Amino acid sequence: MNQTANSTESIPPFTDTASPVPDQSPQKLDKTLFALTGGFILAFCTLAIVNIDALSAAVDWGFNFSATWFGLYWQVLLLATFLIGIFICFLPGSRAVLGNLEKPEFSYFQWGSMIMCTLLAGGGVFWAAGEPIAHFLSTPPLFGDLSADTQAQTNAAMAQSFLHWGFLAWAILGSLTTIMLMHYHYDKGLPLAPRTLLYPVFGDRALHGPIGLIADASCIIAVVAGTVGPIGFLGLQMSYGVNALFGIPDTFTTQAVMILTLTAVFTISAISGLSKGIQLLSKLNIILAFLLLAFILIAGPTQFIFKSFFGGLGTYFQNFFGMALYRGEAGLFGAPGWLGWWTVFFWGWFLGYGPLMAIFIARVSRGRSIRSIIILLSLIAPLVTHFWFTIIGGSGIAFEQMTPGVISGPFEGFNLPAGLLAITQSMPAGFALSLAFLVLTMFFVATTSDSMSYVIATAMSGDNPSVALRAFWGIAMAVMALILISTGSGGIGKLQSFIVITAVPVSLVLLPSVWDALRITLTLKRG
Repeated sequence: MNQTANSTESIPPFTDTASPVPDQSPQKLDKTLFALTGGFILAFCTLAIVNIDALSAAVDWGFNFSATWFGLYWQVLLLATFLIGIFICFLPGSRAVLGNLEKPEFSYFQWGSMIMCTLLAGGGVFWAAGEPIAHFLSTPPLFGDLSADTQAQTNAAMAQSFLHWGFLAWAILGSLTTIMLMHYHYDKGLPLAPRTLLYPVFGDRALHGPIGLIADASCIIAVVAGTVGPIGFLGLQMSYGVNALFGIPDTFTTQAVMILTLTAVFTISAISGLSKGIQLLSKLNIILAFLLLAFILIAGPTQFIFKSFFGGLGTYFQNFFGMALYRGEAGLFGAPGWLGWWTVFFWGWFLGYGPLMAIFIARVSRGRSIRSIIILLSLIAPLVTHFWFTIIGGSGIAFEQMTPGVISGPFEGFNLPAGLLAITQSMPAGFALSLAFLVLTMFFVATTSDSMSYVIATAMSGDNPSVALRAFWGIAMAVMALILISTGSGGIGKLQSFIVITAVPVSLVLLPSVWDALRITLTLKRG
């Protein structure tokens, strides 16, 4: 179908080239990989139960080490990934269609909704409410003191939120890596697994040996940590929400009920597969999100929302490179401070998701061109996310300016669920809107959890993992969340910090995509 690179000509073609549908039979489980990842997760939970203080100390040390010595590398890697992806879109080879399908497996709406919902997760709700108001109350250091100009404060707050959830974040979650995985898997027959991203550097040693095993295990552990965190926080946040709305006690029992309900939803969805449960859940998610945002846009501070959106974009574009490469007092390799708890934390979180998100995107993007994949991930999805953040977070800033303390009071102490409820309850029909947003958050986290259960199982056993393996990982992540919140909110908090540590090896797995995706595009013919 496509012209291939010389370095991979010796690899036999993928056995599926004669058929648009992959082999549907479950494949053999990599028991070593399963034992390694499962054992590590079990050890983490055990230490949390036995000695949470020792776990906290170890995680804090690892977080500081990772943020200090890898923060600059991550900033450069994300920026380079975005810029190279945009450059690829102008090459003739970007028209090449990947996945050995003449017609896409999913419609544009199905395709886009699965990707948007999977990548936004719970962060698309609670962080959309919390981050803009946090930056408004405490202006990011790059912008200096803006206290005399509330519009400049608002623009800076939105711009910083756009950086963390915008072009660079979305690009690292699958633009270049998806190109690599689709080419090597569907055209060359290599595994649909993180180890394949190292093939350009190590060749067969990446596919058969300890290098590939370590790569796969690191990426799976990172995704489990990155998914269990939102599951656990959802339990805490939903429990807080139903307590505020209905007076139900905010206890571990309530938190457990919320997590078990979520588990039932995403496990059933993951078991049913991509074309049924995951697609349906994503579609419902997008429809509910659109309805809620349309209501806020109409009933809320409409003029302020549009002004903040365009003002924030203007500030973002004007300071794009400065924000992307901002080091502040950290210098090249210093204590990260503000940078570590904001930009570097988010970059670590998104990097950790990168390889397995690319597997998911590769699986749902068959029949799409390189250009369409990059445009969706690196441009369309970020702009939609920017507007999403402005509608929710911008409304919070508007209400805070109209009545000081109405949002910042409940939000004090970085209370994300209280910040969201303060915003929604400031709207008309506040009770119903607050309840709807809690349901939306559960749907978002469920969509991410079922998708990640699916791709973890795929990385361990091939294109079509067994139902039992998919269900196991969904249930295992929920159990891990329950164990950690039983130790108090600190257990989940440390897991969130641990995400940054897991990003260290994963960021090395992602590095070859910076040059190999470009090389692949240059060797492909137009679709």
